[in-house]
Amino acid sequence: MLAGAWGAINVTMPDSTPSPPRYRSIFRPDLFAEQVALVTGGGTGIGRCIAHELASLGATVVVAGRRQEPLDATVAEIIAAGGRAEGVTLNIREEDEVDRVVAELVLRHGRLDHLVNNAGGQFASPAAIIKPKGWRAVIDTNLNGTWFVTQACFKHGFAKRGGAVVSIVADMWNGFPGMAHTGAARAAVVNLTMTLAVEWAAAGVRVNAVAPGFILSSGLKNYPPSVAKLARELFVSNPAARPGTEAEVSAAVAFLLSPAAAFVTGETIRVDGAASLFKAPMLPMSRHKKLPPWDGFHLHPDLPEIFADLAPAPEE
Repeated sequence: MLAGAWGAINVTMPDSTPSPPRYRSIFRPDLFAEQVALVTGGGTGIGRCIAHELASLGATVVVAGRRQEPLDATVAEIIAAGGRAEGVTLNIREEDEVDRVVAELVLRHGRLDHLVNNAGGQFASPAAIIKPKGWRAVIDTNLNGTWFVTQACFKHGFAKRGGAVVSIVADMWNGFPGMAHTGAARAAVVNLTMTLAVEWAAAGVRVNAVAPGFILSSGLKNYPPSVAKLARELFVSNPAARPGTEAEVSAAVAFLLSPAAAFVTGETIRVDGAASLFKAPMLPMSRHKKLPPWDGFHLHPDLPEIFADLAPAPEE
């Protein structure tokens, strides 16, 4: 306080404490103010990034996952950045547990506005040697778990007041050689997305999906060195000539959850730098003669000499 001719003057000195770093979203800060979002698999990787962005836009974010430690770390990060978040351990493959956790979430917060199905897992393997246990584990997580959480959120929250669902799938548009289990599961989720968009529209529920391509994410640590080396080479083999970022996936999710996507439902947005349209194969193609040609035409085409060795041999 300073004294002068005008009497006592209150002077507020500027606060020199640096502001905590915050997520730099492209969207306005209060986009999801007063809303509640559930993000499965929200403790690590892309899910962690999505949780941070939604919190930066005003949402109260509930991050769910099987391991407590990464959930605690992500919640602490969001709170330190000025957001609101809480964590809950959840095995999405257990339908009774899912139903209980979602019911308690809605009861505690009084609402549920958004669901991001991000939890998932897979491993690289030729289809011929995937064991039944491994197949079931991936299908149970990536397909059944996604369904259990989505259905519980509809039952306990969305059926009464609407909501928005975004499921994270994968680039499996040309099949998924090397990961047949997750290709099958993710394709099923895309179909489920279209189905639910129709069935639940009258309840005010929009259902969409995001299919990331090669993304620089902590999830890459889960792959063995041989797979990581192949991925490193493939990461730049797309029209964008680079991998994507977690934030680019998160921005697509935020858009689909927002009112800007009010007329978008049943869709899957590809965030892949056009890799799904033009990309190098994940597995090398071998030369073989196991699929012989059939040529019933008795008048063979007149081919340039350079193609002669590819023509079927004439029948004797």
